[in-house]
Amino acid sequence: MKKFFLLLLVLAIATVAGWQLYEWLTQSESGKAGRRAGLSVAVETRPIYKDVIRDIGVFTGSLEPKSQFVVAPKVAGWLKKLLVDVGDTVQRNQVIALLDDEEFAQQVEQARAELEVAKANAANCASDLEIARREYERAKVLREKKIASVSELDLSEAAFNASQTRHKVSLAQVAQKDAALKTAQVRLSYTKVQSFWEEGDPTRVVGERFVDEGALLQVNEPVVSILENDPLTAVVHVIERDYPKVSVGQEAVVTSDAYPGRTFAGRIARIAPLLKESSRQARVEVDVPNPDFLLKPGMFVRARVEFASREQATLIPLPALVRREGKEGIFIADTDKSKARFVPVRTGIISGEVVEILEPEVSGLVITLGNHLLEDGSAITLPDKELQKDKQPEDKGAGSQGAPGDLR
Repeated sequence: MKKFFLLLLVLAIATVAGWQLYEWLTQSESGKAGRRAGLSVAVETRPIYKDVIRDIGVFTGSLEPKSQFVVAPKVAGWLKKLLVDVGDTVQRNQVIALLDDEEFAQQVEQARAELEVAKANAANCASDLEIARREYERAKVLREKKIASVSELDLSEAAFNASQTRHKVSLAQVAQKDAALKTAQVRLSYTKVQSFWEEGDPTRVVGERFVDEGALLQVNEPVVSILENDPLTAVVHVIERDYPKVSVGQEAVVTSDAYPGRTFAGRIARIAPLLKESSRQARVEVDVPNPDFLLKPGMFVRARVEFASREQATLIPLPALVRREGKEGIFIADTDKSKARFVPVRTGIISGEVVEILEPEVSGLVITLGNHLLEDGSAITLPDKELQKDKQPEDKGAGSQGAPGDLR
């Protein structure tokens, strides 16, 4: 009995589902037949017009200094005096901090004293060498006269050679001690911590201070950071769709919330040759002149880049675009016959709610509402002519503005 009732239940469900499918198919076919038979569809139209349209990309990012580095000591020591602070301007090779130099000064004096000792030793060796040379010359003369023996000549020659060796060693020691003195002097100079750079503006600014006076600094421990704020670099990221459109040298208009209504001119300087796999975005750097130092590193900015611009372009509202049988097109209203005519089109720039039509050349009224119910040749009911006359294309000129969807 249970199996019997279960079978009846399944048959009932299948019957209801089949009936609903039949009604849906019947209504769909009747709707299509109705449209083919000339049932009128109420539509709304907008005029096709010509105006300027621009393909503009709006990208967000942040400002970075043109160059930035930290100043750090090359030797360890106590920070005796910090001569700059945050916001101060610094010049190339300016001393910005002083370390305790007592130990290093003592090392210089010790190296200088050792050099003097080495020089005195070299002078003594030179004197001994001169004496040995004379003895050797005298022994050779006596040997030629058969007065001195061969052994005496050999002894004087050996003494002369030994004096030469000692003199060379003493001169090497002088050079060694001189180098040690110079090394000590260089290390002493490192107690004066300097800001050094070669290219760019000779005047820069202190961005951060990392230590205070009295701190025991280690080698390469940051003291302050030095920034070059003119020009600045606006770093933005471009998605894969817009990557082929950007190129080095393109102009960009940079804006910041810190200065509402004010724009700053920039130019694309560098484009990364790769897109990150995680975001499918590429890094783009825009150089922004900052002569008044209004912009600061770290500010959030927007960069507007105009990719293309066309005068007297044929424009329609975006809702007018539809697809029929795999083709993109529009329905143009035939006001005389109250019919809708489907025209396949090739689109160009899309800016906000405005679309450029490249081909074919079209004019008249384009259907923007109700077009999803239309087929080519469908009957249409147009709105009152007075209302249609008063409805001007609100999107006219909108092609010069970036669309909200363009914010990236």
